[in-house]
Amino acid sequence: METTPLLENGGGSIVTGEDGDYLPARSLKALKSVFKIETVRLWKIAAPIAFKILCQYGINSVTSIFVGQIGVLELSAVSIANSVIGTFAFGFMLGMGSALETLCGQAYGAGQGHLLGVYMQRSIIILFVSCIILSPLYIFATPILILLGQEHDIARLAGRFCLLVIPQFFSLCLNFPTQKFLQAQSRVSSIAWIGFVAFLLQILLLWLFIYGFGWGITGAAIAFNLTSWGISLAQFLYVVRWCKEGWHGFSWSAFHDIWAFVRLSLASAVMLCLEIWYMMSIIILTGHLDNAVIAVGSLSICMNLNGWEGMLFIGINAAISVRVSNELGLGHARAAKYSVYVTVFQSLLIGLLCMVIVLIAKDHFSFIFTSSKELQVAASKLAPFLGITMVLNSVQPVISGVAVGGGWQALVAYINIGTYYIFGIPLGFLLGYKADLGVKGLWSGMIAGTALQTFLLLGVLYKTNWTKEVEQTTERMRRWGGQEVNSVKAGDSV
Repeated sequence: METTPLLENGGGSIVTGEDGDYLPARSLKALKSVFKIETVRLWKIAAPIAFKILCQYGINSVTSIFVGQIGVLELSAVSIANSVIGTFAFGFMLGMGSALETLCGQAYGAGQGHLLGVYMQRSIIILFVSCIILSPLYIFATPILILLGQEHDIARLAGRFCLLVIPQFFSLCLNFPTQKFLQAQSRVSSIAWIGFVAFLLQILLLWLFIYGFGWGITGAAIAFNLTSWGISLAQFLYVVRWCKEGWHGFSWSAFHDIWAFVRLSLASAVMLCLEIWYMMSIIILTGHLDNAVIAVGSLSICMNLNGWEGMLFIGINAAISVRVSNELGLGHARAAKYSVYVTVFQSLLIGLLCMVIVLIAKDHFSFIFTSSKELQVAASKLAPFLGITMVLNSVQPVISGVAVGGGWQALVAYINIGTYYIFGIPLGFLLGYKADLGVKGLWSGMIAGTALQTFLLLGVLYKTNWTKEVEQTTERMRRWGGQEVNSVKAGDSV
């Protein structure tokens, strides 16, 4: 394999050299050509992934909507189960699976497609073990939630729901590896279609089990399990049936030199979890303020809107990860660099547009969520903080995607610890509690931490020697993929 469909020349001699990499863009015409080419490549990957993630977000939303028709207690229990236990476990598993993006993307770009199936199987093994290790979170969800201060009735029902959705949790050990495998090859339209069909299936199953059979939250859990395993099995079937270039059957090599892969997976998990838990921590801290109901309610409205924007940038995150890893694997240093610059620029524009929309609609957007005038006013006062957060969150996921594509997860994890947990949260605590600024102080501290992290990561990007990154790609694949994996051929399948 020499190129992939998304890595073909396509720009003419004005921007590319004989090796397929970009020539230095020293004219306005060349810059426009590079911008156009990279925009098309980016959104061919990002749009389907973002659509699939929105469908996944929709599956959780419609589950809450149907459960809400059963009763307030049931809605609270399912929401707490998904937002606390589910988010914690999901974030860790997604991070563990992100290691596969680095290795599959670089291997595919380097023309070593036979390694993709081995890497995917290795990731499935690691994530399955991770599921076993994390399963006590679901088994003992009730005492954990009570320890965190939840009411006993809600905690008990949430714990019951967590027990029922353990099969859904284990589906992630197949879902994430197959998804990353397909993303690395830019086979993202299949992911989007599977996600859309699953979303429609979830609605049908919820209606059937809750209204037709009257099974309550048990029916909601069964629907959740079936839909999640449907997604995972459909993706796996697509890999086995239609991805002959990367899949050559089951291989014993998936069990060889697995520890190096575990280290990269853990670095990816820590990097992502530190980001997810950082935004969750502000809600926990806000819950201890005076007039916490209004403070948490207004903050939740803003975080909900921020979450919708975040779904789009998760797609961009995955797309830039694929672009960078593919180009590094191909040995195209300048293409990797230019793809990063174009993506950061476009993401920043989207973030600024979102901020403008929020500021214009600051007195109205909360109407969607509440009829309480007090809550609407409180949410309106937080609109400037939401706008700034949206701008920062437009750039930060892109840089995280670059980190995954380049294999810098450990470096980003260290930066996250320093900026988020040593600087951001303590500053927010001081402003919120000691300076008596309430939720505005807490959020200001969090924004300061995110801003510092973003500027540091931009500095890392600016100082990056992309030629050296290309030179290090083969060594990274050898070190993280395992000593023996480079000799893997189709003939060692089982």
